[in-house]
Amino acid sequence: MKPGFFIDRPVFSTVLSLLIVIVGVIGLMMLPVDQYPQITPPVVKISASYPGASALTVSQAVATPIEQELNGTPGMIYMQSSSTNSGGLTITVTFDVSADADLAAVEIQNRVKLAESRLPSDVVQNGITVEKQSASQLMTLSLSSDDPRFDEIYLSNFATINVLDVLRRIPGVGRVSNIGSRYYGMQIWVYPDRLANMGLTVKDIQAALKEQNSESAAGELGKQPVIDVDITLPITARGRLSTVKEFEDIVVRANPDGSIVRLRDVARISLEASSYSTESGINGKNAAILGIYMLPGANALEVATNVKEAMKEISQNFPEGLEYKFPFDITEYISQSIHEVYKTLFEALFLVILVVFLSLQNWRAALIPTIAVPISLIGTFGFMLIMGFSLNMLTLLGLILAIGIVVDDAIVVVENVERIMHEERLTAREATHKAMRELSGALIATSMVLAAVFVPVSFLSGITGALYRQFSITIVVSVLLSTVVALTLSPAMCALILRPTVGKKNFVFRKINIWLHKGNNKYIHLLTRAITNPKRILAGFGMVLVFIFVLNRIIPTSFIPEEDQGFFTVELVMPEGATLERTRKVTDRAIEFLEKQPAVAYVQNVTGSSTRVGTSQSRSTLTVILKPWEER
Repeated sequence: MKPGFFIDRPVFSTVLSLLIVIVGVIGLMMLPVDQYPQITPPVVKISASYPGASALTVSQAVATPIEQELNGTPGMIYMQSSSTNSGGLTITVTFDVSADADLAAVEIQNRVKLAESRLPSDVVQNGITVEKQSASQLMTLSLSSDDPRFDEIYLSNFATINVLDVLRRIPGVGRVSNIGSRYYGMQIWVYPDRLANMGLTVKDIQAALKEQNSESAAGELGKQPVIDVDITLPITARGRLSTVKEFEDIVVRANPDGSIVRLRDVARISLEASSYSTESGINGKNAAILGIYMLPGANALEVATNVKEAMKEISQNFPEGLEYKFPFDITEYISQSIHEVYKTLFEALFLVILVVFLSLQNWRAALIPTIAVPISLIGTFGFMLIMGFSLNMLTLLGLILAIGIVVDDAIVVVENVERIMHEERLTAREATHKAMRELSGALIATSMVLAAVFVPVSFLSGITGALYRQFSITIVVSVLLSTVVALTLSPAMCALILRPTVGKKNFVFRKINIWLHKGNNKYIHLLTRAITNPKRILAGFGMVLVFIFVLNRIIPTSFIPEEDQGFFTVELVMPEGATLERTRKVTDRAIEFLEKQPAVAYVQNVTGSSTRVGTSQSRSTLTVILKPWEER
């Protein structure tokens, strides 16, 4: 296409730029917002329980068969298993960052099914869960009350029945877990001496429970081939038991003399917590804690807003005295970080426009880069959406760096047209035609060179490639769009609005020109000395390289910079075999100490659990949420 095509068709150039802006605005409205690109490797978690078994038994009877089947799973990097003395088993399987999380979960599920034939029947009956692990926790929701009627068991069950399903239905929410949950259960406390006196075992009680606490189909009355019956009636047998009295009446054995041994004769039955292996709280008070995780690619800010709106709606039906709060919300940090990056972006754009105006000293000439640069940046958002990117720290950083690059294309066009108009006394249209014949090839070549520098970064493998792919592609897209604008809209605007400079410049511009002239003379003087004494320049350059090398060896390295995200976690590890009561006492002391710190807002605890090993009565996890940055 000839360079003058867009100069002679300004409407076409304008429509093309408007199309770029529209695509960019749509992308900006639909792009998900996150702190960083999705760089966490997919993780699949397997959970199983073998009630009454020790950690060694669980490891040998449950973990080993499953691990043998999991070995060789395509894309798996490593797996880690943890067995506890409470009969719990947790296996986490980590896959390569390029693996599909859904396919990985299906593959793990299939392999676990193959191992079920070698597992104890109790484990299979209790169920083996396989689920994808979300990359990070979005927020936590706590339900608490000062009313003694609402104990931890009530709060946990209330959250499960009334809150959990509502949150799971919110678009973008991947998983909602009841952390440290305690559900209602019928506990049967057996008297060993009475069992021994009656010649019974625990197996006898289990058999009686399975036989008499089950749903069964009892059939119908009046079905064919019965004749002379006008109606059929379904028979409903007593199904699962629900009260303490019903459980107490379970028949364990009928003696030869006609007497009956019932469950109440050999055990105490009570409705209480089904498990006492974990407990949760907030600031030392009992509370139900819900961990909310979002789906990969979801908009963190939008999901958090929807969760808060849903809780505001359903909380209207909460019993009096029951309150909720969000002690941990990572979107507060994300919002603050994104706000600062946006602020930097607009500051950089303003400074670029100011420098362009002071340098070109013509509002008409400065107007062209002022319009061209935002078009290139806004259009980039549309291509980010098409390529599945998100608005994060790295993509926005790429846009900030791109400002200094994309503005060059517009300035080069405007400056060259102005120079030709001044030196050759041509009209704006004639000067633009001549300038574009000279610059078109150079503009395209410059963009290709920059693309050749950044594009290879996107082909890096592993986590590094996933982290910097969006950064590099964002810069490349913005540079290519700036070239398109420089070849289409910028020359069209030059031909339409530029005018030859006439008259004397004002005082400010004269001072700037004097300063620039002095700086130019000094640069020429230094350049002349450098050419006449190249050895000094080479020696100085060598010293700079040595200095850079030394700094590179001294400055510490890290994957990503450490940042104050407003929270930190503490894991308390007691000696193996410690009871939950002992762990609770240490946890309470730690909470009391942390609450005294002026920067601490909330201390969220899950006693009897660890993020690394799962359920364990000898461990406790504290999440310390700090006050807002401006209050610390």
